[in-house]
Amino acid sequence: MKKEKGYTRLVANGIKPSLQRIAIMDYLIGNENHPTVEMIFSELYPNIPTLSRTTVYNTLKILVEQGAVQMLTIDDKNCRYDANIAPHAHFKCNRCGCIKDLPIKEENIFGENLGEIKITETQIYCKGYCKQCQENIDTNIN
Repeated sequence: MKKEKGYTRLVANGIKPSLQRIAIMDYLIGNENHPTVEMIFSELYPNIPTLSRTTVYNTLKILVEQGAVQMLTIDDKNCRYDANIAPHAHFKCNRCGCIKDLPIKEENIFGENLGEIKITETQIYCKGYCKQCQENIDTNIN
């Protein structure tokens, strides 16, 4: 299956494409590392010297507002961004800081009887130790 392109996602979400917006969206779609603004800027700036941090911030704000990406607050120091907008949870390793997607079985995890409320966003965060860090911890203990 061919991966979605940034231009297509922008247009589908009613966002006017520009060189910078397409590059940022392409980066988010192509990287599942849940990057920060600084990570995105550092990666794209060498190829787009007219790019500024302000442009990255403003573009991400528009992408989040229009539902093209989601903003994660799992990291205490930085917002992270995820192009995967399908329902899923996130895991952060307490040791190395990696952030990974976790599948969830149902879109409506709260059940059917929600009364008169309408949920428009759900964020589920789990923290612990990734497989690699668990192995390192076990090795250092022995």
